Amino acid sequence: MHLVASDLSFGYPGRPVLTGVDLRVSDGVRLGVVGENGSGKSTLLHLLAGDLVPSSGEVRRSGTVGMVEQELAVPPGLTVGDLVDATLADLRRLAADLEAAAEAFDHDGGDLRELGDLLARVEHLAAWDADRRVDEALTRLGAVRDRDRALETLSVGQRYRVRLACRLAERADLLLLDEPTNHLDDSGLEYLTEAVLGWHGGVVLVTHDRELIDDVVTAVYDLDPSMDGSPVLYGQPGYLSYRFAKNQALQRWKQRYRAEQKRAAELAFRLDRSYEGLSDEWRPPKGSQKHRRGTRARIHVKAADRLVEKLKAEAVDVPPPPLELAFPDLPALSPGWDPAEPLVDLRSPRVESPDGAVRLDLPGTRLAVPPSGRLLVVGPNGTGKSTLLGAFADTLPLARGTRTSREGMRIGVVGQEGRVPDGGDGAKRSGFDAYAVEALALLDRGELDPDHLVPVAALGLLTEDELERPLRELSVGQRRRFDIALALLHAPHLLVLDEPTNHLSVDLVDALTIAFERTSAAVVVATHDRRMRADLAGWPVLALG
Repeated sequence: MHLVASDLSFGYPGRPVLTGVDLRVSDGVRLGVVGENGSGKSTLLHLLAGDLVPSSGEVRRSGTVGMVEQELAVPPGLTVGDLVDATLADLRRLAADLEAAAEAFDHDGGDLRELGDLLARVEHLAAWDADRRVDEALTRLGAVRDRDRALETLSVGQRYRVRLACRLAERADLLLLDEPTNHLDDSGLEYLTEAVLGWHGGVVLVTHDRELIDDVVTAVYDLDPSMDGSPVLYGQPGYLSYRFAKNQALQRWKQRYRAEQKRAAELAFRLDRSYEGLSDEWRPPKGSQKHRRGTRARIHVKAADRLVEKLKAEAVDVPPPPLELAFPDLPALSPGWDPAEPLVDLRSPRVESPDGAVRLDLPGTRLAVPPSGRLLVVGPNGTGKSTLLGAFADTLPLARGTRTSREGMRIGVVGQEGRVPDGGDGAKRSGFDAYAVEALALLDRGELDPDHLVPVAALGLLTEDELERPLRELSVGQRRRFDIALALLHAPHLLVLDEPTNHLSVDLVDALTIAFERTSAAVVVATHDRRMRADLAGWPVLALG
């Protein structure tokens, strides 16, 4: 397998996305792609897969390509079995071709080379073992194994795990993964790590998972802006090595910019003085000396002009300041509240599906989060973490148990699958409009104090240009950032976050972790992110399952 991308660029009308992309992937290379949300990471994978045509440049590929996108759109009626069959169809056909060729082979005059090539291809892909591999992958990833189950009835995470299992079993020569850790628990992460480390071809993976970068990535390709405007390849493996090298490069960029600005100011001053001299001497009194001084003034102006133009030609652009999270000052209490009383007190919660199936049952369990309290919820997929957070935030009804909360308490919720619509009229709104609609809805419900409204543009989550675009034009990661902004809009006393790192950039994950530690508001987090769990190890922990 070999993949070469040369001078790729791509953009949408009026909005460039990628430029100057050069990368090479061969067998054994595991390239991690990082960058801010909206920098073109998913777009790059689609270019490498051949799903998009670059505006310029080219992609050369040899071998088969398998890609797992962040979100899987499925037509009605498609089942788990249909997806498995479609993914493994070529492998099964290859195995059948070998069996048919072997049975029909003429031992006296047959072409052994042709049969040998077919056998080598089957062995390379282990085509005879594909069905066992997909069963193992479905099991290890905690995916739905019922092949009659309609994909449209599954959650985003369940569908992703099914697709990921199929692609891992397929064994393509080039594997492209878009945020593969988003919906995996520890067992699934272990299996994914084993599969990627043992991959027989090349791997390109977009990820925010700092632990995965440490465990599997051989080099990091950063799409964030650089001094020369092109993406940067960091060849030293490991997240901390990448972070150190990037910070050093940014400091050099800023130092050169400051030097250029200082030189520009000096030349501007010199130019002004030269023009002043020209003005003073332009109409000199009689006498040859004054004429010569006027001539010299014009010469000085021309020299200063040339120096300024030379500086402009050699100058570097201002380092676009990366979006820095400006986490708001959230309140711990409202006036008159007793700091000794919990914000939410949940006891013996039991939650059932509409059909009566038990989703969560914790008899004898009490969860009480005080003002400025912390709670970290962990556990494998399927143990009810999201359901527990829904009961805690009062977005799911209790079949048994009690939930009490402070009157007037404001809760900010970030769900695992998000609130930003990807279709319908809601997706046509700009970020600013959608934020205003949410603010009015909260105001109508008495859940917003106008004096504590958090302006969306002040959070450092999205630029004003991004907020002016329709939500449907934003990337998955940008919509996730907007979800977080919606949760912060009304300055909540309590934040409840389900897998908050999903789809986010590594820089924002680092910043959010610090913000969760420092905020005065109470925070409840459910996460599979191993590095975040380690960073929040001092919090009280509720382990489910």
